[in-house]
Amino acid sequence: MSGEIVTCLWFDGKAQEAAEFYLSVFKDGSIGRVAHYNDAGPGEPGSVMVVEFTVNGQKFVGLNGGPEFTFNEAVSFQIPCADQAEADYFWEKLTDGGEEGPCGWLKDRFGLSWQVFPSEVLDLVADPDPAKAKRATEAMYRMKKIDLETIRKAHAGQ
Repeated sequence: MSGEIVTCLWFDGKAQEAAEFYLSVFKDGSIGRVAHYNDAGPGEPGSVMVVEFTVNGQKFVGLNGGPEFTFNEAVSFQIPCADQAEADYFWEKLTDGGEEGPCGWLKDRFGLSWQVFPSEVLDLVADPDPAKAKRATEAMYRMKKIDLETIRKAHAGQ
């Protein structure tokens, strides 16, 4: 028993497309085994059933399970970024064909939720000085894509 945990993502026929998209965004990854439906069903024989892929060392399985289940915000992936430029890169790539949400949240073109933010934001909103933390948090609440400089200014009382 290895104890390894692999995240399984349920798609409606777009598992391989999703895996390829995530590899184009994150660059560090690969596609592993791809299994196809056969005459045992329930999918169309020859169509992709599952695709294994790795992104930044995290293993995933994309399952083409059909339209019965869809993603929602109860589960999301966080991308704590080194700086604003990195956050902007991931925001731009992941919202392409998706939709922006509040406070650095977004849904990609497959409906999967992400939180994209410069890591420093956590320090600003968790400042031990409650007034600074409040100002930073209030500034963040007014945003869709996180703007670190605006949060820094609010934190400083500017």
